[in-house]
Amino acid sequence: MLKAPPSDTSSGKESNVSYYSKLYPAVFASAQDCFLYDSGGHRYIDFFCAAGSLNYGHNPPRAREALLNYLDAKGVIASLDMLTEARTTFVSRFHEAILAPRNFSYRIHVTAPTGADAVEAALKLARKVTGRRTVAYMEGSFHGVTLGALSVTDYPHVRGAAGIPFEHTLRLPFDNPTRDADDNLSIISALLGLSSTELPAALIVETVQAEGGLRAARPEWLIGLQKLLRERGILLIVDDIQVGCGRTGTFFSFDGLPLAPDIVCLSKSLSGIGIPLSAVLLRPELDVWEPGEHTGTFRGNNLGFVAAAAMLDLWLDESFVAHIDDLDTLFSSLSHSLLASHPDKIVGIRGRGLALGLEFQEPTCANAVMRDAFKFGLMIETSGFRGEVLKIYPPLTASEEVMREAFSVLSKILH
Repeated sequence: MLKAPPSDTSSGKESNVSYYSKLYPAVFASAQDCFLYDSGGHRYIDFFCAAGSLNYGHNPPRAREALLNYLDAKGVIASLDMLTEARTTFVSRFHEAILAPRNFSYRIHVTAPTGADAVEAALKLARKVTGRRTVAYMEGSFHGVTLGALSVTDYPHVRGAAGIPFEHTLRLPFDNPTRDADDNLSIISALLGLSSTELPAALIVETVQAEGGLRAARPEWLIGLQKLLRERGILLIVDDIQVGCGRTGTFFSFDGLPLAPDIVCLSKSLSGIGIPLSAVLLRPELDVWEPGEHTGTFRGNNLGFVAAAAMLDLWLDESFVAHIDDLDTLFSSLSHSLLASHPDKIVGIRGRGLALGLEFQEPTCANAVMRDAFKFGLMIETSGFRGEVLKIYPPLTASEEVMREAFSVLSKILH
């Protein structure tokens, strides 16, 4: 992520804090599947997906139909955490389609609607459960910009805006692929032992650092990290807000690994259509909340429940899962072909599944490619402290034709 240049697209009526309107200087009018259309009728391939909030593309038919039917029936819209048909259906569907097939016994805590809200709840719960104040986080991490989430976010640009020092946190090194995973874990173990304060209540980690340059932790490091934490009574929080809900090719980014995080944070694509919806998954024995102890006015977003319930069934559809696997293979092939064709510019491929990034030798090159791509009708973003990685997020529903068209644009720009 880089600082965006000034823009007059809002004619001075909105705050200068607006970011993406400066990266993508257009007024968008409609959207469907992989495409956005501006007010002039120009089509854009959207491989940005609202920073991972639109994994199923724009206006997926099953979610849109469910929402229209619900609105026509005058369904309840706002309900805090009162029981509604929409809420109970979502919770049941999530258990049936996601938790039960994995033998997970998590309880669902629906938080206020943003990812940062889920992180705040997770940190608060970890401290309440353990009675400890410190939370550890990884260098290169991004967990949100509310004060609690910001305290475990390793981005100087956004941390500095808080205007206060952050306390009761411990920064630890993320998996370094140039070293053996055990060596990396030994460093973490030593740092935990050297800490002048008590052991942390929890460690929060992204299995793929989406904003941190799409650095993907190795399976053996994640497994070793879980073991290290359990030996010390430190809770493991996995932030799957941006790389969960299918972004890495499976619903959870840690699927297929012998991992059982104590707490999991979900948001972004959880509703399936871009409507705000966030949740914390927690092991039953960690559910020490008193009723009303952690609240939020919009934790009863019934439109989010309706859309999410409609989309969750896809994960029981073998053809949908097979399409994601095929798309994953194609995505990897196209990315490696681009790398092989431009070794002078692209030095590596980062990420995993459908969260891949092209690492450029020069950060300015990645930024220039992103801006040129928009001119050619392709929306992508940069990632990493220096903006050196071109982040590409195709919808899980993208066709081979659209994938090839997008990479054709990138190839044209790089030649």
